[in-house]
Amino acid sequence: MNQHPDFLLNEIHSPKDLKKLNLDQMKQLASEIRTLILEKDSVEGGHLGPDLGIVETTIAYHYVFDAPKDKIVWDVSHQTYPHKMLTGRAIGWLDPEHYEDVTPYTNPDESPYDYFAIGHTSTSIALATGLAKARDLKGGHERIAALIGDGSLTGGLAFEGLNNAAIEKHNLLTIINDNQMSIDENVGGVVTALKKLRDSNGTTPENPFTAMGFEYFYEANGNDIEKMIAAFEKVKDIDHPVVLHINTLKGKGYQPAIDDEEAHHWVLPFDLKTDKTTVPAPKLPNANSVALEVTKKQIEKDKTTLAINAAIPGVFGLDEIKKQYPANYKDVGIAEQESVAFAAGSAKEGGMPILFENSTFLQRAFDQLSHDVAANDLPVVMMVAGGGISNQSKTHLGVFDQVMIGNLPNWNYLAPTTLAEEKAMMEWALSQRKHPIAIKMPTKSVPEGDETQTVKNYDEINYQIIPGKNTKITIIGLGDFYGLASEVAQELDATLVNPLSANILDQKALDQLAQDSDVIVTLEDNTLDGGYGQKVASYLGNQDVKVLNYGQDRVYTDQEAVKDIMERNRITVGQITEDIKKNLN
Repeated sequence: MNQHPDFLLNEIHSPKDLKKLNLDQMKQLASEIRTLILEKDSVEGGHLGPDLGIVETTIAYHYVFDAPKDKIVWDVSHQTYPHKMLTGRAIGWLDPEHYEDVTPYTNPDESPYDYFAIGHTSTSIALATGLAKARDLKGGHERIAALIGDGSLTGGLAFEGLNNAAIEKHNLLTIINDNQMSIDENVGGVVTALKKLRDSNGTTPENPFTAMGFEYFYEANGNDIEKMIAAFEKVKDIDHPVVLHINTLKGKGYQPAIDDEEAHHWVLPFDLKTDKTTVPAPKLPNANSVALEVTKKQIEKDKTTLAINAAIPGVFGLDEIKKQYPANYKDVGIAEQESVAFAAGSAKEGGMPILFENSTFLQRAFDQLSHDVAANDLPVVMMVAGGGISNQSKTHLGVFDQVMIGNLPNWNYLAPTTLAEEKAMMEWALSQRKHPIAIKMPTKSVPEGDETQTVKNYDEINYQIIPGKNTKITIIGLGDFYGLASEVAQELDATLVNPLSANILDQKALDQLAQDSDVIVTLEDNTLDGGYGQKVASYLGNQDVKVLNYGQDRVYTDQEAVKDIMERNRITVGQITEDIKKNLN
């Protein structure tokens, strides 16, 4: 049921309806949009601060421009809740029964007002420049814009986009949404450059945008609808590349989000009265606390240790490291390529870099994982979080890390099944100085494990095998899927195997298992193609044993329920057991 039938927003079905409003009505609309963002995020969780801060700019854009003929590319697109409400999707905020109908990022399958499926940073300027170039070649006249936050400007692709856009001779607007924050506090030289522009009201001669060839405009109050309308009217028809630099307040309209911008960039469900999350705190110890404990001990032992991340310290709890060991902490900004190459340089000079990366964002650094780390065989240690099958949007999937890391020479991608294993693997990785080591941090609730029974040396991978009564069946469960494998093994009295590594095979163990078994099953919490199971199947291809591989199919799921993904891929205890019995018969 629509919770706010009296809201003016109910009358806005497209930007055409918005254009009929006067200024006071648009201000009322801004207030309603903020109310709805807060209400939905308090129930569902989501990006809060970025969307609260961009409301007036979004209203002004759709008032001045003619979408969807005129096109805007939203960088990351995590700040598009107001855009979606103004383009026919307000029911996704007005009615709790329809909260799930609207995706959290731009999605062309959802609306003609969204031009790209976007969820990663720094791509908007390049995409918009490509749109503009194709428009000119076709003889079109639609206006093209990119909106990018100052945090996203720390990504290298943003500079590549600016470099390319500056020399084009066509209408192209780049809007810099400057709120002095990204996911976390902004870092680096970009911060200094933008501050000089803000402090001078856009008049400082030290202007990186004019130096590149852009015409530059500044609006100090991006949260003033009237001023933003005037700013957009001024720049919308200029026939060459323009930068419009606006200053906005992240979290506007909700004081806790203003007071603590980092904590309110993205939120779990929370109580609007107290601002306290309604989700229980994670139990300790967990994968993060184990990694932090090992990192702290390593810093105390070796002052060349560096904890490195790309603008997501909160994901790992790295604020503790930042406060206690500032000299041993490095946030490179939203720049995964930089983080990996930076770590490679540190390792080459004898430092001890520990990279903290998110699986989905790590895709952006594939070349550095290969070219800078693996090809030079440098002893970088990398902790990878967020890997595995999930209900995330198609731009935020964590099912490709094993394919990326696991198929590069020299990398060993370890996959712990307990917290004790995670600790042991990390300690061993830091003690060896031969090769790059990645560790797939558990994302599911895993046992603490027994440190006295945990393997301490991973120079060679020796499978951990628990023989079953039915030796004709072997179940290999990698990392987070070891628990699932254990359930299947119990169901069939089968042999259970913990393979320890996502890409290094214990060939001796596999040879013996192939002799003893009629069916060998692999389970992995990742995409199947190019993954662990196929490595096992390839190795055993000339042996007289049937190999069944289970993992996610090679598709972009988009907020699909994990239960549905598992069932569709037959990764449930009942389905796997049924398949095994059929193959035995």
